[in-house]
Amino acid sequence: MDLTTISKSGQTAFGGGILHRRGPWRSFEAVEFATLTWVDWFNNRRLLEPIGNIPPAEAEERYYAMLEEPAMAA
Repeated sequence: MDLTTISKSGQTAFGGGILHRRGPWRSFEAVEFATLTWVDWFNNRRLLEPIGNIPPAEAEERYYAMLEEPAMAA
């Protein structure tokens, strides 16, 4: 996962009030762990209806696997 993805997901987590509702936090590490747990759910477990009720990470894997398949000659 790249830093842009983490940043965007973190902005959503903070902007949506997820961290605020689950506080108070005892340490930076606790906030960091909660954020990364949410990012993991957002990318790997959340089912996204517009792409067939599969997690975004699975859709990405399928997309790149499709690109690696050799093109069939007509």
